[in-house]
Amino acid sequence: MPSFATSLKLTAALAVNLMALYLVVVLYAQQKIAFALLVLLVVSSASYVFFSKRAYAHRYVYPAVAGMGIFVIFPLLYTVGIGFTNYSASNLLDLERVQQYHLSQSYTLDGGRYPFKLYSAQDRYRLQLQQPGEGYLVSQPFALTDAEVEKTLELHESNAAVGGEALKIRDVIKLKKPLQSLVLSLPDGGQLRMSGLREFAARAPVYTLEADGSLRDNRSGERLTINHEKGFYQRADGELLSPGFVVTIGADNFLRVLTDDSIRGPFLQIFLWTLAFSAGTVLFTMGVGLLLANLLQWDRIGGKAVYRTLLILPYAVPAFISILVFKGLFNQNFGEINLVLQGLFGLRPDWFSEPAMARSMILIVNTWLGYPYMMLLCMGLLQSIPQDLYEASAMDGAGPLDNLFRITLPLIIKPLTPLLIATFAFNFNNFVLISLLTGGAPDIIGASTPAGTTDLLVSYTYRIAFQDSGQDFGLAAAIATMIFLLVGGMALLKLRLSKMEV
Repeated sequence: MPSFATSLKLTAALAVNLMALYLVVVLYAQQKIAFALLVLLVVSSASYVFFSKRAYAHRYVYPAVAGMGIFVIFPLLYTVGIGFTNYSASNLLDLERVQQYHLSQSYTLDGGRYPFKLYSAQDRYRLQLQQPGEGYLVSQPFALTDAEVEKTLELHESNAAVGGEALKIRDVIKLKKPLQSLVLSLPDGGQLRMSGLREFAARAPVYTLEADGSLRDNRSGERLTINHEKGFYQRADGELLSPGFVVTIGADNFLRVLTDDSIRGPFLQIFLWTLAFSAGTVLFTMGVGLLLANLLQWDRIGGKAVYRTLLILPYAVPAFISILVFKGLFNQNFGEINLVLQGLFGLRPDWFSEPAMARSMILIVNTWLGYPYMMLLCMGLLQSIPQDLYEASAMDGAGPLDNLFRITLPLIIKPLTPLLIATFAFNFNNFVLISLLTGGAPDIIGASTPAGTTDLLVSYTYRIAFQDSGQDFGLAAAIATMIFLLVGGMALLKLRLSKMEV
């Protein structure tokens, strides 16, 4: 006989599995196959791990493994998969939903417009439509609700207008949604729908679905075929009918990056700038950090604790605050930096509109944000160097530069190298700095995708996917896959240099 605790545990597990199974069915019904498989895999593996004696030891690491699978591996594989499709703002739906959208389109038939007036008596309403000749079409009193279910009203002919005062246009606007759900049946069998705030009209569907899945344009009789390569319905003259549907296009997105001049040029320019930015940041932050660390080690300087605290402050302030402050300081017209430069040298640099100046500004700001980290690292490493080496060097007549290049750098560069690579990889994807400071501007002329001279690959990808005239998710996913391969290679290099086994 199982204990109460065991019974309660089994009941809870059964409830969770039933809820998960329901979620899988719902996701599958909505064509979210990848997410349905993810839920099924996670729940089934969790049930096995927590209720199987063979997998008893794995239950302690399972939450971490499951979290990595859900938040790291699955998004990565999903992004890679999108890179092989035409998924974009114009190709969001599947073929069935695109068909439904086109079949829902309608147009107004010639000569079928009827101006209307709406009358109200307590909670009941009556419609009066003006016929093309003389006379009216009048409905019986009816109720209006916000329900989207269609409601059919029979109209009958009348020579006299409905008595009373018709509702004002502002009142009709308030009732627009329920009025749009009305279908008015004419005495001859025709049907009318609301086509404006002042009229009902006879409407007909624009397209009819054929047996082979093509569409027939009821206005012209033209047949629209399915283009499975591009993911659109296509007219005979080659015109594509939006919206389109998602299809697999193979490696086309990756080939576009490599072969399309309007994409390849900006991509290579942004890639080289990303490398230069990351390498420059590492070089400048290490130089400034090492210099300040050496100064703080100098015996003749008093109040080291105060200086150390002040120099670490940029590391303590949230980065986005510092970035926004610098954005104001570098303002071309009112920024303090330009006011000082103009007062001293008569210069007023165009920090945000000139590509070279914008890139210089980014490196300056990022050096300010990153030098405290390097300074702390160098301070710890410098303290591990025996002072006897410097004393022997002084006896041989060596100067500060000799000490730097012959003693300090050779002894600290090896333990510092993995951290420098990590800093390089972090700045390779430094989205916040670019987004808040320049937004990628100034733009690259001639690019067919949103691209700026100060964009990094990560901000370039973001703009293609979500901003400006982009929203080409397939191309953005392809570039993101390339970035992953590059950053993954850097991570492996870091592990090798750290003498860690993968």
